[in-house]
Amino acid sequence: MTIALSASDVLVVVDMQYDFLPGGALGVDGGDEIVPLINRLAAQFSNVVLTQDWHPADHVSFASQHSGKAAFDTIDLEYGTQVLWPDHCVWGTRGAELCQDLDIPHAQTIVRKGYNRRVDSYSGFQEADRRTRTGLAGYLRERGLESVYVVGLATDFCVGWTARDARAEGFNTIHIEDASRGINTNGSLAQAIADMDAAGVTRIGSSQILG
Repeated sequence: MTIALSASDVLVVVDMQYDFLPGGALGVDGGDEIVPLINRLAAQFSNVVLTQDWHPADHVSFASQHSGKAAFDTIDLEYGTQVLWPDHCVWGTRGAELCQDLDIPHAQTIVRKGYNRRVDSYSGFQEADRRTRTGLAGYLRERGLESVYVVGLATDFCVGWTARDARAEGFNTIHIEDASRGINTNGSLAQAIADMDAAGVTRIGSSQILG
C-alpha cells in the first residue's frame, strides 16, 4: 500500500557527505548507491531537512587526538563510552561537503552537528552528552511537522540515533530502510535496528512511498 504524504511530513536526509561515501575517510559500503533513491524520495516531500557532520580538526572523537589509540578503539568520556573514529568531516574539507549528486534544491535547512570539540554528535537532534540540543525538534514543531522520515548514512549510528531521538521527541518516525546503509561493526547494525524497533520507529521500504 502506497503511503499518501502530506504537508506535515518531513524527510530528514542524514550525513550524505563525501567522507561517508566509498573512498572517504569513514566510507560506508554502498553509500553512493542510495543517492539516486534519496533524490527520488525527496521529490515526493514538500519538506526536507539535511544533517551534516561538522568537526573541528582536533575533535575528541578522532583517534588521532589520543596517544596510543587506534580507530575504532573506545575511551570513556564524561558522557559515556566514545568510539574513536578516523579523522572525518573536518569543516572546510571536501570530506565534509554534501555529495554534489544530491538533487534536493527544495531542502529548507541544514543542521550541522559535532562542531563542539569536546562532545560527539550522532543524532540530528542532540549531542552525545544527551543534553545539548541542535534545535531541530523546535524547528520541526514551529513548522507544524509531525511525521519524520529518516534516510542516509549510517543506519547503525547517525541514522539510528536521529530516528530514535525523533521518536523520543514525540514525532511519528519512519525509517526508510533501503534508502540507508550501515557500517555494521561488531553487530552494530542489528543492534541499531533492535533499538529503533524498541523505540517505536516504524520501518518501511521506499516502494511504500514511490509505488
